[in-house]
Amino acid sequence: MLLSAAQPIWSLPQSEVCDALQTTPTGLSSAEALRRLERFGPNSLPALRRRSLWLRFVDQLVHFMALLLWIAGGLAFVAGTPALGWAIWAVVLINGAFSFWQEFQAERTLAALTRALPRQVQVWRDGQLQTCQADQLVPGDRVALEEGDQVPADGRLLESIRLYLDVSVLTGESLPVARQAETLPPERSDHPIPTRERSNLVLAGTTVTAGRGIAVVYATGAETEFGQVAHLTASTERSPSTLERQVARIVRVITTIAVSMGLLVFGLSLVFVGMGPLEGLVFAVGILVANVPEGLLPSVTLALALNVRRMAQRNALVRRLSAIETLGSVSVICSDKTGTLTCNRMAVEDTWLPNPDPLLHNWLLVWSCLCSNAHLELAPARHVVGDPTEAALLVAADAAGLNPERLPQLHPRRQEIPFDSHRRRMSVVVEAGPGWQSGGMGWGWLESQALVITKGAPLEVLDHCVSGMAAAGPIPLLEPERRRIREANDRLASQGYRVIAVAIRLLPHDGGSGTDASEAVEQQQVFVGLLGLYDPPRPEVPEAIRRCREAGIKVTMVTGDYGVTAQAIAQQIGLLEPSAVR
Repeated sequence: MLLSAAQPIWSLPQSEVCDALQTTPTGLSSAEALRRLERFGPNSLPALRRRSLWLRFVDQLVHFMALLLWIAGGLAFVAGTPALGWAIWAVVLINGAFSFWQEFQAERTLAALTRALPRQVQVWRDGQLQTCQADQLVPGDRVALEEGDQVPADGRLLESIRLYLDVSVLTGESLPVARQAETLPPERSDHPIPTRERSNLVLAGTTVTAGRGIAVVYATGAETEFGQVAHLTASTERSPSTLERQVARIVRVITTIAVSMGLLVFGLSLVFVGMGPLEGLVFAVGILVANVPEGLLPSVTLALALNVRRMAQRNALVRRLSAIETLGSVSVICSDKTGTLTCNRMAVEDTWLPNPDPLLHNWLLVWSCLCSNAHLELAPARHVVGDPTEAALLVAADAAGLNPERLPQLHPRRQEIPFDSHRRRMSVVVEAGPGWQSGGMGWGWLESQALVITKGAPLEVLDHCVSGMAAAGPIPLLEPERRRIREANDRLASQGYRVIAVAIRLLPHDGGSGTDASEAVEQQQVFVGLLGLYDPPRPEVPEAIRRCREAGIKVTMVTGDYGVTAQAIAQQIGLLEPSAVR
């Protein structure tokens, strides 16, 4: 950790944070970042101390079932059947070697996959925002955080816009918590507050669920809160699987029966048959060995191994053999919709305007792009970077020849109210800029210097609208028109479209410049239109659902989308049953 101030990082004024971490408001230089990387090491957790391969192999030979077979083999020698003893011991050795090799191969493959998929972050280096691998971060780096990002290191917030984090990995709390950049007062000695509860800190391992922020890194790798938790839990032992518990129970029962029968036979041979002690012992050992299920262990191992091979052919990596049985116990599958049941390839397929107009259609696309955080990159190839839904809006605008890459420069953003799952909408305040009334719109009423643009769930957006859009300007939004908008929304949703509404509001020359206006700017809006985006279902999903049902597994779709849209997609993939949508 690099911190040259006497005060804790959370209680430092923002103006002193960069000085304390010996960095600048524009980030570190590449040369300085390299020096710090050599000093502090990579931003990754140290590899856990693993048991040696020899000891891990021995583990496969000393579990309860294996011990029973070792004893049975020894007793076979005592009973005068060495061939049987060697055969039983060979079964234990071969089975142990096979299980060890299978799990070793799976762990090696998993490690290779982890190395092949490095996580990337946005960081300022040499005064520019660059993409960097997360393990190259060092204290003093200035990083950008957006919705969906995993926080790569512990950092102090410098800027935040309605930032919410999922901190369940550290606290177990499932609800997102707000994070702000404001300086906190020094803590009282009689009321200490855990670091993970400091509202101006972002901690490694947590996830951004809403909003955006900029933070400066103060701890990396093992020095992070997540690293300390990982160190404490490194020695936690794996609990046995259901199959392992069942096999252990069967072995205990068989052992009890075998030993009881051996003792009974030994006693009977002495008392009633008149055998000598040695003869009786040999006879009892034979009974005991006969009751030992020598074939159980290899049968279970081979059955699991065959299923591991089948899953590997379907690109599923199984780390432990016993996990196969756990997977076989599944009775319900809860699946997300977007990207799991669908292809996660959004495209604008349809639009709806209260008063159809070709120019208004273009403005609908322009305004939806301005209220977006996706962006179009021209090199090395023309492509869109960002959320798939927002990317689809830019692609549609680009196809219409509206040059979406120039829009942020023509109409700079003053303020943003990010999307979150509770509000179900996003708003921005943009400046008019040059060419605001281009395209021959001829709207004399559009003379404001700033415009609020809102996009989001149609019903939520409609609740904040008082007017509708017409060629001559805003018109009152009466109940018949509201009903027509709701019907259009349901019609698009019934085709499986994700429907997005767009609304605007004019601001006076001095409006919308503050960051504390919050949702007040979303009132008294003008409803513009609807966009229908389609994400096609994966072609293999219907067959997968059918086979799950044949296996007695119930498949459930869990989604935050509009119910009509979810119902339409469920029908398309063969998932919908009576009362399936709630």
